[in-house]
Amino acid sequence: MVFVLILAAISLAMTLAMLIMVSRGSYVSGQQRRYRTAVEAGRGGMEAMSQLIAVRGGATPYTFPFLSADIVTKLSVPTDNWVALDKSMTIDVGNNATYDMTIDLGAYRVYTKIVDTVEGNSGADEGLIKTAVVNAGSGEVTVVSVPYLYAIEVLSQSTTNPTERSKLSVLYQY
Repeated sequence: MVFVLILAAISLAMTLAMLIMVSRGSYVSGQQRRYRTAVEAGRGGMEAMSQLIAVRGGATPYTFPFLSADIVTKLSVPTDNWVALDKSMTIDVGNNATYDMTIDLGAYRVYTKIVDTVEGNSGADEGLIKTAVVNAGSGEVTVVSVPYLYAIEVLSQSTTNPTERSKLSVLYQY
């Protein structure tokens, strides 16, 4: 009789352990799914920001619930010359001064912020290349134009559950 009770206790413990593992696996799987969705929303917000960079803060096909007035300055002036602009990497969703742009993508709101702008290796005017003083010879090496580099922080967060979020740091060359 004691032997049967010991076997029953062992089988009960094994069954309980299996149920805990299955339920925990479902929980982790759900967390990963929500995180992946938040990351995809962040990538979509970065795509919107890259189109905003391409037009230097002008018209884009997106509607932004919030767009900072400082965005044009951050897009065209190196960080060393920013006067009284926020350079920190922190985005506080409750404070409009800590991010440059928001965009709503489904159930997610994406906050983006330019934290660093570095002028690249070329200026805006390249009118003398292959004309006038520069000879077009076979030994000539043309430098690839890299006008600006931007360091961008992206935070995507669910509008219904603030714990569903992701953060991305992006280095964007334009």
